Amino acid sequence: MNTPKTIERKTASDFPQELLDIYDEYVHGIIDRRVFFSKAAKFATAGVTAAALVESLSPHYAWAEQVSKTDSRIVTEYVSYPSPDGHDKTKAYLARPANVSGKLPSVLIVHENRGLNPYVEDVARRAAVAGFLALAPDALAPLGGYPGNDDEGRTMQRQLDRNKITEDFVAAATYIHNHELSSKSTGVVGFCFGGGMSNTLAVRLPNIIKAAAPFYGGQPSAEDTKKIKAKLQLHYAEMDQRVNAGWPDYEKALKANGISYEAHIYSGTNHGFHNDTTPRYDEAAAKLAWERTIAFFKENLG
Repeated sequence: MNTPKTIERKTASDFPQELLDIYDEYVHGIIDRRVFFSKAAKFATAGVTAAALVESLSPHYAWAEQVSKTDSRIVTEYVSYPSPDGHDKTKAYLARPANVSGKLPSVLIVHENRGLNPYVEDVARRAAVAGFLALAPDALAPLGGYPGNDDEGRTMQRQLDRNKITEDFVAAATYIHNHELSSKSTGVVGFCFGGGMSNTLAVRLPNIIKAAAPFYGGQPSAEDTKKIKAKLQLHYAEMDQRVNAGWPDYEKALKANGISYEAHIYSGTNHGFHNDTTPRYDEAAAKLAWERTIAFFKENLG
């Protein structure tokens, strides 16, 4: 009988920052797998190949589940809804507090660039435990949904029309805003690709999105920033040079347009620090950022 391989859990401090930056380029499609292996080769040591480095840096979903799928405090289900301007019909993971006695503020949870993986489903359950009606859409629904593998998920997401993906998330925000259990007070939080999408939805849906909390997300143009009515809570990783390069111009546009925002840059952290299934996870920063996010939503959504 084969024994399942045990992956040693590491943290960002176990890797050279240059290697973490190269890995970030790889997972965001800036370089392909061949180039990553070539660049990572110099960090390989005796007994530790470039392939082993990829394995060490990749998500391992068995490491973390903060709220169980069977937690009695919440109710979860998969739902489908129309997306007429996107991929016609899509689906999402819906989580809510059990024994709801009234309408709930709603929060859209937007995944990274690889579909609705177990980490993001867990984030939806965390939001439900905090008292929100939480919806986590799957951009990969038109292709059958998250495939169970992040590398394959990234490839699948790149195959889809980016504009149609955006329309699918617009449809998701509209769906949860108008849900029978929704108080029509809606916010959005997202990570990586989802952080950028959170900013996009604040631009696209100023009359629906009241509060947005993007985590290390790409920023809208100065022209689009003018359209935002939501209050913003922005989370950035100090070492994330790629995303942070757009922050000064975004802050300038926010100030110029009198948009309410607060920004937090977490010292010593890397892109993806909230994801508790990878070595880039920073427990202290992730917990603080999530506490701030929940408090922000409670203050602005009710």
